[in-house]
Formats: sequence, C-alpha cells, structure tokens
Amino acid sequence: MLKWFLRRQIAAFERSWNYDASYIRAMIEIDPRAMLTFGKVQALSKYRKDVPLAPYVAAGLVAVMAEDCGPCTQLGIDMAERQGVDPAILRAVVIRDYQAVPYEVALAARFTEATLRHAPEADDLREEVVRLWGKRGLMSLTFAMLAGRMYPTVKYALGYGQACTRLSIGGETRPVLRELPKAKTAAA
Repeated sequence: MLKWFLRRQIAAFERSWNYDASYIRAMIEIDPRAMLTFGKVQALSKYRKDVPLAPYVAAGLVAVMAEDCGPCTQLGIDMAERQGVDPAILRAVVIRDYQAVPYEVALAARFTEATLRHAPEADDLREEVVRLWGKRGLMSLTFAMLAGRMYPTVKYALGYGQACTRLSIGGETRPVLRELPKAKTAAA
C-alpha cells in the first residue's frame, strides 16, 4: 500500500513538472521507508526566512548547477519561473553574469560559489549576507545550497545522472555551466 501511494505521488510530480523521477521510483522499490526518510530531509528546501525569493533561488540554482548538468537544474528553473522569478535573472545566474542582476541576487550567488569552493572570500560575503538578511537569512541560503546539491547527489549515486541537457529559461536555451568559474561582477 505504501509503495502504491508513493508511486502515485511521484507520478503526479513528474506530470506536473515534466521531470523524470526514475531515481525516486527506484528508491521506492528498494525501500519505501528510505523514500519517507528522504522526504523528511526535503523539508530543508522549504525553509526560507528573511531572504527575498530571487536571491534564495539564485543560491539554490548555483548549488544545483555545481552538481548537475541539466534535468535537476531545469527543474529548479521551472519551479522558480512558476513562483514568479524573472527569467532574465535566471538566465544571468545560469551564465554567471552578476552584473545583470540586482545586488542581492549577485550576493547570494557569489556567496554560494565561494562557499562551495571553500574560498576565503566566503567569510566577507557571509558577513554581508548576515548584515543584509540576518542569521536566519544566512540559514536560508545555507539550506538552499544544501537542498540544491542533495537531489543531484542522490540521483547520481543511484546511477540515474547520465543525462545532460540544455536549459530552457523563459523560452530561450542555455548550456549548463557546472564548473564554478570566476563570475562577472561589477567593478568595486
């Protein structure tokens, strides 16, 4: 009964988002309780306090791109678009053109990149994040990073991460930049 219920939920999710969740269906077949445990961890992706939507999405998008070359990134973009994030912001984040986004979005994206690279500039960026959004805002961005990396990691570990795709953002396509290159930033 539990497998049937979980399969129905996943099928509805796949239809709603045009997303192949084969890795989640495999998890259900291996052990439905594992899927329920994973579901508890998914709550991390729902925690957003004191940070506006676009910077929060930018942090998650940069994190997912570090782990994924398409489908999970596309899902994040689709979800952000459905929540009303401007496609121009999403395109700029994907190509790491932080001069083309509001300061807060660039800060969240740069902080995420520096954190994932374990770069020294993460300390200064963290201070700015706390100054702007407080410690709950910092936790929100931290959880966005973690959630962004979690799904592709599970997907690849279970053997379902072989598909690389181009991204569709507001009707335009872009390649996925998985590496964390030095982003274009405004002159200081």
